[in-house]
Amino acid sequence: MAARRDVLVVLCDEHKPPGMGRVESLVEVRYADRNDLAAALQGADALFVWDFFSAALREAWPAADRLRWIHIASAGVDRLLFPQLVDSPVVVTNSRGVFDRPIAEYVLGLVLAVAKDLPSTLALQHERVWRHRESRLIEGRRALVVGTGSIGRAIGRLLRATGMEVSAVGRAARDADPDLGTIHAAGDLHELLPTADYVVIAAPLTESTRGWFDSAAFAAMRADAWLVNIGRGPIVVEPDLIQALRAGRLAGAALDVFAEEPLPPHHPFWGMANVIVSPHMSGDVVGWHDALADLFLDNLTRWLAGQSLDNQVDKSAGYVPSR
Repeated sequence: MAARRDVLVVLCDEHKPPGMGRVESLVEVRYADRNDLAAALQGADALFVWDFFSAALREAWPAADRLRWIHIASAGVDRLLFPQLVDSPVVVTNSRGVFDRPIAEYVLGLVLAVAKDLPSTLALQHERVWRHRESRLIEGRRALVVGTGSIGRAIGRLLRATGMEVSAVGRAARDADPDLGTIHAAGDLHELLPTADYVVIAAPLTESTRGWFDSAAFAAMRADAWLVNIGRGPIVVEPDLIQALRAGRLAGAALDVFAEEPLPPHHPFWGMANVIVSPHMSGDVVGWHDALADLFLDNLTRWLAGQSLDNQVDKSAGYVPSR
């Protein structure tokens, strides 16, 4: 009798991950969308969450009678985790590393766009108006990176390479960090905000970071400072940010993530001259799907060989209770 092959479920929509032929040669693969995920999970050993915006696993969880490993095609796991999964022995891995450099370049692009007043240039071009202005250097400007994971580190390295002065906020304080300079404890955030020209949110969404940037945080920022958020939307209290921007308590905000996505057409951010809106695309560069699939295949090979998996997630630290 032939040995039983491990069963992998791939949660996806009509677009499957690229390069699945190699995966299908190694394990039995079942493709499922949110509607048939529960049936597919019965007897399955592993789950590849390719549709990483889906929250279908929570509802289908009772059918996961054999599951040992879940891999998600994103760096963030806040949409994936729920109490039963957190408390289970199922190992969770993510796609940390794929988005580091793309997001760092995107942040640098936003900083340069703000310093060189590119939004105004494009608006004036559209109106056929010739209006000379002065722009700013970013060399010597101070950036505070909030979040010291791999994405925050990539941002720090790139901003420092341009001559910017970089410091960071993380779980624990540390001096002379090679990527982020001085890392300060999270409790020091409000004391550090007045020192920054650019505040970059690169933290994951957790119970401690939800609503972290509220009216008190914006009151602590300088009136000429910009907020950049490429982390998660709920880290920012959006009504407080809107009020601060309208009152001139900070210069502007460049936002790639929002509390509700897609951003509703009626949302005030769309019409605010001092807000740059992008549709959660900061990490998505040409070839990113292939990079995500390759990372999963590498981990699958390790899993089948009984080796330690890369990018294992601390489920308790990453879990965000729903509200």
